[in-house]
Amino acid sequence: MALSLPMTLRVTPEQFWQICQANPDARLELNANGEIEPMSPTGWQSSRRNASITARLDSWARETGMGAAFDSSGGFRLPNGAVRSPDAAWVSTEKMARVSPDEADRFFPGCPDFVIELVSASDDANSLRAKMGEYQENGAALGWLIIPQQRQVEIFRLGKPVEVLSNPDRLAADDVVPGFELLAEVLWP
Repeated sequence: MALSLPMTLRVTPEQFWQICQANPDARLELNANGEIEPMSPTGWQSSRRNASITARLDSWARETGMGAAFDSSGGFRLPNGAVRSPDAAWVSTEKMARVSPDEADRFFPGCPDFVIELVSASDDANSLRAKMGEYQENGAALGWLIIPQQRQVEIFRLGKPVEVLSNPDRLAADDVVPGFELLAEVLWP
């Protein structure tokens, strides 16, 4: 069954949750204005790269016990009312401890501490830059926008200007996610 919604429809995060539960195969996000935004599937190369990134982040999180990693299917209910699903995300143990048990099977109530977005052929890089800014405005301490087609990474740090790296051989997550890094073999085609 296809999902068709009027462009003028505005929903609350709770209504969005219900729409997502009724349409589990749909890939959707909710912006801060209550508008539902479709997310198109990626090509296999982006999917493979994203799986590698998420697996490495999850492995680091499990080894250190410093928090939890999330893949692109997880929704985060940001303080501004948007519900976003970054390609990969990490939430600190402290923030995880503040979530009540009755919220365990809902969208995560808050913004990740660290987010990664991977620009695929079906993505608009400027839209993802805006989303990275939204994560920062809602409390993300660190974000990486990885643009494989240009071999470029834009680093978003809370309270600092965006840093652009061209063709880095590795990325290190600073003190936000200490010890986590990605090597070029994961980043580039």
